[in-house]
Amino acid sequence: MIDQSSIEEMRLISRAFHSRSEWIDGTDQPGLRSVRTDLAVEARDLASERAGREPDGIVSQEESGEYTKTVTVKVMTPEAERITGKQIGTYVTIECPDIRISTRAAKDETAKTLSSHLATMLQDSRVMPDDEVLVAGLGNWNATPDAIGPAVVGKLLVTRHLGRMLPPEKRGGLRPVSALSPGVLGLTGIETAEIIASVVEKTRPKAVIVIDALAARSTSRIGTSIQIGNTGIHPGSGVGNRRFGITSDSLGVPVIAVGVPTVVDVTTIVMDVFEIMNKTGDSGLVQLPADRMREAVVQMIGPGMSQMVVTPKEIDVIVEMMSTVVAGGLNIALHESLTEDEIYEYLH
Repeated sequence: MIDQSSIEEMRLISRAFHSRSEWIDGTDQPGLRSVRTDLAVEARDLASERAGREPDGIVSQEESGEYTKTVTVKVMTPEAERITGKQIGTYVTIECPDIRISTRAAKDETAKTLSSHLATMLQDSRVMPDDEVLVAGLGNWNATPDAIGPAVVGKLLVTRHLGRMLPPEKRGGLRPVSALSPGVLGLTGIETAEIIASVVEKTRPKAVIVIDALAARSTSRIGTSIQIGNTGIHPGSGVGNRRFGITSDSLGVPVIAVGVPTVVDVTTIVMDVFEIMNKTGDSGLVQLPADRMREAVVQMIGPGMSQMVVTPKEIDVIVEMMSTVVAGGLNIALHESLTEDEIYEYLH
């Protein structure tokens, strides 16, 4: 329950927002009007809210399983790219809201759904079942919310080095897979994209799969969603630190990005609190349009605080669980001849 003193404080802050809205609306600071999210499905929803309908140039499709819902968003035109902030391409978001408390069956369904869509994207990119693939786990293994990439790489079945050591009956469907965790610029002094480009130049894989942590618009998506996209990735974009892109243009081979939301923007959380307060009834809060409300929140809490991103206290458990699910999906997609039991046998 929210006590009366808290409600009164909210009213005072809301009135302050309203009184300052004129000069806030005229701000020339870039990015204040945007909501920070790496998920195409959330960007589509925000664009639809502003337009009152799904914008032209965006095609969406949904399908449901027993435990999961899969939303495919295709950004088709430059105009759709502009209003969503997502590059032209295909983005698949797999949602399993109860994955943290569900049985193993829910996790297995999530992994198999991931493997199915990943295999489809590889086929669409003309990557054959025996073509070599490089998997890069992006992120800082010293920072738990950013460690999803390295954690996934540690659970992959890598086979490029095995060559003729494989059983003959398995060579037809056990693709050569290499993997690395290149770290982050602050640890290595080298741009992540430069490291991966150098490895691609030497090993010449037919495709690259990059794994990274993402920022979400909604706290409910942290550790419950997986996004697959065929447009590559910009490391650090989720926390407002956009680095050189890891894309098909920069590497010369198809790049598929797999991401798991692990953080959310603190400004978004403050806005959600006001939205909840308004839904409780006669809160006395002044309601502003979403873009002006975000600008007001940023101005009120200050530029330092507004740049913060937050993560749940149990993020270590979330990263461990989701890295297992993602690695399972990748192993199934990359090695078609292996059963799930055989994958675990080879790993151990």
